[in-house]
Amino acid sequence: MPFTVLVVVVVIAALVFLGLTFRNRDRDRATGYVSRETAKRDQGLAVVDDAVASGRDVERSAALARTGADLEPIAPAPVSIREPLDEDALGVTRRQFLNRSMGGLFAFGLSAFGAASIAFLWPTLKGGFGSKIRVGTVADLTAIMNQTKEPVYKPEGRLYINPYPVEDAAKAKRVPAYSAVLPGYEAGFVAIYQKCVHLGCRVPWCKSSQWFECPCHGSQYNRVGEKKAGPAPRGLDRFVVEIDGDTVVVDTKNIIPGPPLGTDTTGQQLEGPHCA
Repeated sequence: MPFTVLVVVVVIAALVFLGLTFRNRDRDRATGYVSRETAKRDQGLAVVDDAVASGRDVERSAALARTGADLEPIAPAPVSIREPLDEDALGVTRRQFLNRSMGGLFAFGLSAFGAASIAFLWPTLKGGFGSKIRVGTVADLTAIMNQTKEPVYKPEGRLYINPYPVEDAAKAKRVPAYSAVLPGYEAGFVAIYQKCVHLGCRVPWCKSSQWFECPCHGSQYNRVGEKKAGPAPRGLDRFVVEIDGDTVVVDTKNIIPGPPLGTDTTGQQLEGPHCA
């Protein structure tokens, strides 16, 4: 019997010891562990509170803080109505300024390009190639050509004005290619396009030979643009000439193809050495 009592006492003491040990470990996990040396140094500096919370108490407090169960609900604040912004006070941001500047420059460049394209493609209504050009009076042109022995060149119309012998107009009537320009021949003038019909070079006037001579490939034409030599397939192209009162008017809108090979209505021959 005494041995049994002793065993019971030992078991109870062991249980109490284990319970205290687990309680201290649980508390140390929640609040931290202080070594014996640190506790001795702090005994004279701080008062130890015996009412230390357990680990379960700390965990329960943390859970309540996360869920907000112990927080009082806050009433929502009233919705404030936003007043309209003052444009003068707001101003323009740097981004807006750059965007508007780039848009304006792009629109200006596009407008300038469009205007230039339209101006280039728009037909000339007066004063240039593709329209009717007043090249001078009959008396003035005749005087200049008789004095210089050269045709009158009009760069704005890309043409030469040369005299046409009126007495040879009857021969020109028999050439079908001359039907549109015959009135100008009968008035004593022929308007010749400056472009060679071979490959398009500008044909200059040779004063010594009194012919048009192309320096590119050697095509040669007499005073009225009829082909005399070279690889050209026909005579020089020409324009319709009209006499408006005492003024010579050339219509450069339509280019009349030159006369076929072998056409020679004036009989003009070479009058001097060639230039080309």
